[in-house]
Amino acid sequence: MIIQALAFYLFAAVAVASGAMVISARNPVHSVLYLILTFFNAAGLFVLLGAEFLAMIMVVVYVGAVAVLFLFVVMMLDINFAEMRSGFLQYLPIGAAIGLVLLAELVLIFGSWVISSEATAVAVSPTPPLSEMSNTEALGRLIYTDFIYLFQAAGLVLLVAMIGAIVLTLRRRDGVKRQVISNQLDRRAADVIEVKKVPTGSGA
Repeated sequence: MIIQALAFYLFAAVAVASGAMVISARNPVHSVLYLILTFFNAAGLFVLLGAEFLAMIMVVVYVGAVAVLFLFVVMMLDINFAEMRSGFLQYLPIGAAIGLVLLAELVLIFGSWVISSEATAVAVSPTPPLSEMSNTEALGRLIYTDFIYLFQAAGLVLLVAMIGAIVLTLRRRDGVKRQVISNQLDRRAADVIEVKKVPTGSGA
């Protein structure tokens, strides 16, 4: 128990510190690296909780795909951050007003928070005992039975976000030959192939 407690405090402390560095680092590349460190420590916390599947997903999906994608995008865009920060004071009042509105909303939400009477029973046994099934099976049963509609809704939100990102980054340039799928599908063999009869002995 002592080793588990020490591991928990170590992972938690590093996760909180690296999370703070994500938003305070001046270099965006360093922010992404701190974000990767935060994900690794969160995966360690999941392992301590016995949720090895979530820990693997955290490393494979978030560290291996999302954070690395952030890193490559930041490095490839070559943004002039000094120029971006030049108008910081100009938009500071608007940003502060939006922040105060969000803070007021959070205060109202947590102020009206009510714990359900069924929360105690759910917290005692949210899933079947792990001796009867694995962690992955228990998670799958919860996602695809009790929360199937929320799971599908999250998938639709991600699909809309992906389509929106593609549309926003789509650029049409003059003089560039584009691929037209419909024209390719409408092609016939007679339009692209010409058969010539060569007499015997007159070929190349």
